[in-house]
Amino acid sequence: MKLPIYQTDPAAATRYLFFTGKGGVGKTSLSCATALKLAEAGKRVLLVSTDPASNLDEVLETHLTNAPTAVVGVPGLDALNIDPVAAAAAYRERLIGPMRGLLPEAALRNMEEQLSGSCTVEIAAFDEFTALIGNPEAAKHYDHVVFDTAPTGHTLRLMSLAKAWDQFLDNNTSGSSCLGPLAGLDKQRAIYESTVHTLADATATTLVLVSRPQSAALQEAQRTSGELRALGVSNQCLVINGVFETECPEDVTALALQHRGMAAIEAAGDFINSLPTSIVPLRPVNILGIHGLRILLDEDSSGIATPPNDGWSPPEMESLEELVADMERQGNGVIMTMGKGGVGKTTVAAAIAVMLAKRGHSVHLSTTDPAAHVARTLAGHVTGLTLSRIDPTAETAAYQKEVMTAQGAAMDAAGRALLEEDLRSPCTEEIAVFRAFAREVGHGTKHFVVLDTAPTGHTLLLLDASESYHRELERQARRTQPDEVLKLLERLRDPSFTRILLVTLPEATPVHEAADLQEDLRRARIEPFAWVINQSLLHSGSRDLLLQRREESERRYLSEVVTKHATRTAWLPWQPEEPTGPDALDRLASSSLRLIKT
Repeated sequence: MKLPIYQTDPAAATRYLFFTGKGGVGKTSLSCATALKLAEAGKRVLLVSTDPASNLDEVLETHLTNAPTAVVGVPGLDALNIDPVAAAAAYRERLIGPMRGLLPEAALRNMEEQLSGSCTVEIAAFDEFTALIGNPEAAKHYDHVVFDTAPTGHTLRLMSLAKAWDQFLDNNTSGSSCLGPLAGLDKQRAIYESTVHTLADATATTLVLVSRPQSAALQEAQRTSGELRALGVSNQCLVINGVFETECPEDVTALALQHRGMAAIEAAGDFINSLPTSIVPLRPVNILGIHGLRILLDEDSSGIATPPNDGWSPPEMESLEELVADMERQGNGVIMTMGKGGVGKTTVAAAIAVMLAKRGHSVHLSTTDPAAHVARTLAGHVTGLTLSRIDPTAETAAYQKEVMTAQGAAMDAAGRALLEEDLRSPCTEEIAVFRAFAREVGHGTKHFVVLDTAPTGHTLLLLDASESYHRELERQARRTQPDEVLKLLERLRDPSFTRILLVTLPEATPVHEAADLQEDLRRARIEPFAWVINQSLLHSGSRDLLLQRREESERRYLSEVVTKHATRTAWLPWQPEEPTGPDALDRLASSSLRLIKT
């Protein structure tokens, strides 16, 4: 299937461009490169990240805030990060500030507590997002506003919130919600409605679905495309990033990488043919800085120099099998994989679960990731291993029923109606999912629980929710916390019970994002067990010059992880075939051990 190279056409570009897709597919790089091309064509461009775990600063090599900042060396290009935490603080002050001096301190503290949950963070960030689209004055000085959006689940939630909150405002008659007084939301109604209209307007908005030549990423793009169409966002195109063609037909690694990508593209042929599709070739270097962004969209990738033979020696690293041998000694507990989207958390979690089960342990593999790729990765039965997914819809319905049964029986009709309205708020889903997460952790007292967690921002929202969850649960249900929630932080902080693995690729952004996550965990007194460097080309033996350049660029990040960030480091090689199914997952660990020892 011959597909054209992705190009930015300033004359045809809509005012708003959204780049979305599975974590790790290159949304930030492509959104930055597109914004750069538009600015270099003489357009005034605002580049915005709505990702809670944004790495826009690193790619642009510019310190950003929540206000437009000029990108050095690119006239006409400004960028900003929507900081959810800062947005939530400003949102709380906007609601509470006018009441200072009018209400008692105790009442103000209660309001601050009520507005401390993850739902407040979500709606506050959404306020910032909608202000740039629904308010004509907000970005009037710019010709284009380019959004580097968060991983798919977060993006869909941002785009659907306008409708969700509009409906909630229409139906709620109590005057309050999990977010506090509804007056603050009602004032935004016109902006929310304008945002929904603009997102659905094909003359104003283009949705760029970014994928990789990988089955899981293309399936995610197809699912996202359908869900966005259901939301009325139909002006879509697809960009497949990192497409590789080798000039060394005798090179086993290069041929395997090429064939795997082409097979994934062929398998998704019907979807690819259903909308405008283009590709971006795999580049020999990591895309950082303005120079790197120009390389990304430059059709001429010639001039790839032969990597120098500088006598570099790999740092000492362990195999995944060696880590599992250590973790299994306890006989039970929780193992969690964390890191940037797209680094292979699901693969690592599934491989660990398979190894533990094959060693005779009872293992439960679960995911808190809204995208839930774990079942496709496991793709087979293993004795002793069970599998589940925390389903937000099912968990929310069960939680709503439980609260109504426990509290509604003693209420009159008006009281039950108020409780039902409160339970329809979007915050209820966060509470229900968090409770399920705590329940899964609690099962680690009986056997091994392996949790494939969501991308970093979502994971931290879950972990940070313990205190706000307690307050919200008491407010909604007027009952004490379940035992598994009471003990959650204690269990997460116990290194003999919970082992957290930070998964990364040997590249700048995932390494630095994992390092930031490690600091956040340590502030919560949670110490990671080890790092896992995944999909490394080290020891591949490839003779393809592009792959040799990419292997060379890995070296600084392998050394950085081992010497600067990790107390223990496991290493996993790039696999000629996607590690799907129990046998392939088992081979992944054994190949790691063999290559490290040789």
